[in-house]
Amino acid sequence: MADRARNSAGRADSLREENSAGGRRTAVKVLKTVRRLMAYLANYRALIVLIILLTVLSNCLALLGPLLCGRAIDAIGQEAGKVNFEQVFRYCAWMAVFYVVCSVLNYFLSVQMITLSQRSARRMRDDVFDKLMLLPVGFFDTHQTGDIISHISYDIDTVNTSLANDLLQICTTTVTVIGSLIMMLSISPLLGTAFLVTVPLASLFIKTRAGKIHRFFRLRSAALGTLNGFVEEIVSGQKTIKAYHQEQTILDRFDQANESACSAYYDADYHSSSLGPSVNFINNLSMTMISVFGAILYLAGRITLGSMSSFVLYSRKFSGPINEAANILSEIQSAAAAADRIFELLDQENEPADREDVAELENVNGDVEFSQVNFSYLTDKPVLRNLNLHARPGTLIAIVGHTGAGKTTIINLLMRFYDPQSGSITIDGASTTSVSRRSLRLAFTMVLQESWLFNGTVYDNIAYGHPHSGTEQGATQEEVINAAKAAQAHPFIMQLPQGYNTVLNEDGINISQGQKQLLTIARAMLLDVRMLILDEATSNVDTRTEIRIQEAMRRLMKDKTCFVIAHRLSTIRNADLILVMEDGKLAEQGTHTALLEKNGVYAGLYRSQFG
Repeated sequence: MADRARNSAGRADSLREENSAGGRRTAVKVLKTVRRLMAYLANYRALIVLIILLTVLSNCLALLGPLLCGRAIDAIGQEAGKVNFEQVFRYCAWMAVFYVVCSVLNYFLSVQMITLSQRSARRMRDDVFDKLMLLPVGFFDTHQTGDIISHISYDIDTVNTSLANDLLQICTTTVTVIGSLIMMLSISPLLGTAFLVTVPLASLFIKTRAGKIHRFFRLRSAALGTLNGFVEEIVSGQKTIKAYHQEQTILDRFDQANESACSAYYDADYHSSSLGPSVNFINNLSMTMISVFGAILYLAGRITLGSMSSFVLYSRKFSGPINEAANILSEIQSAAAAADRIFELLDQENEPADREDVAELENVNGDVEFSQVNFSYLTDKPVLRNLNLHARPGTLIAIVGHTGAGKTTIINLLMRFYDPQSGSITIDGASTTSVSRRSLRLAFTMVLQESWLFNGTVYDNIAYGHPHSGTEQGATQEEVINAAKAAQAHPFIMQLPQGYNTVLNEDGINISQGQKQLLTIARAMLLDVRMLILDEATSNVDTRTEIRIQEAMRRLMKDKTCFVIAHRLSTIRNADLILVMEDGKLAEQGTHTALLEKNGVYAGLYRSQFG
């Protein structure tokens, strides 16, 4: 523990200069975050008004208790046998009534705060998920899945907990502190001067520490997101880890990620742990001053014993919430850091909007042309250079080449997941940038190497491209079965427990990888489009099934433009045109026979597979 404390102190020293320079920027950012959180709460104004009324009323009733207690003490008197029992019992009875009503109001207040926080969290979660649907593909290519999930789960839950508990505590603290101060000044303004020293001292300490602590909580949230991303990656790759006997390596890497997360948590808690005890010390100092000055005033006849008792009780009510606020400041900082991450995600740029003058891509023939296309994911690393290709309607275009040659990038550009830096891509003579993304993507259907299935029936997964809506008729049972038969999926589907009504587990883990791929191919065959993209679509099925699928696809895709990315060259011998990519350039193009006769790059790839 001592070593960790020294390490934490060392890291704090290294960040001191940065914290000092960026303290003002941090404060501005926190205020901006708070304003944006308040904007979420502003959607429930009626509920907030009710909460404020309940808070004020319950705390005002609670503040009457010390006053009645003091009067009851004064009614007892200082001489034996002169107790005014009638007044004592009356004050005590009113105290009991006020405290019971206050407890009931606090119960309803807590219920309303939970309702407010849950509604706000739901709206925030909706906004985050809606944002994910609007982000470009490039965002998901550069961010871990686990870290993205952490925004929806951990970060929003942290903010929700803060809204439900901490915000209520702050509201209660505000009313109690102000009310207690007013009551103390009404009892003895002279005794109240003790707080002229302690309150500014506590406020200055909290303000100074809060600005420095915020950074540590941001680092803590980021470290947890990284850890979640790592765990998600490892859980999904368990078979590969075991196949390569890398369990110990993964355990070592997890230990490092776990240690980083623990260190980040320790740093945040370590630097925030001084707040509570320090503020409590200041509050105890004020109590000491009140006791000394109060005793002097009592001996001088300037205050009664009951008033002195009431003042002490109010001073505890005054300082207690401040101490509690200091204790929950770490939770508030954690919520602020989580909210920062949420708003950073919400502030990400959406996929660029279509131009105002875009048209809808209709009556597609499938004539696709790339002209002098240049593209790079990173500015200093070009992926495609001066690419020219022409796919005529109804042709089967195969794209081959070494890994990293730019094959999948061509597909990304076709679907406008990315836009080229220069050059043009046209479909039926219309630039892809001159038509809406929606109509462009609906003109294609895709089958990827990594098949994606969701938790639902086999029927629902195949019919995914034809969802039921108010304007579109969903796929019929006959259409789904015909598509499955064409994809050679019908036989194994009928062997499942409930056939087409069998519910698949998440990502289809209760069927084989090859069967999953057959379902995604059936899904693609169901769509009535003029262009098809197959990215290593048959890589997970056996050769025999693959040949049958290719034959079925050729029959069903007559007069349709088809782009096929393949490493197994045996599957593309009958392609109308084979494009050979090398280092981002179109090295060769032609039919299978012509390219073999040319004895170039394609012939080398073919020989490497078939000798």
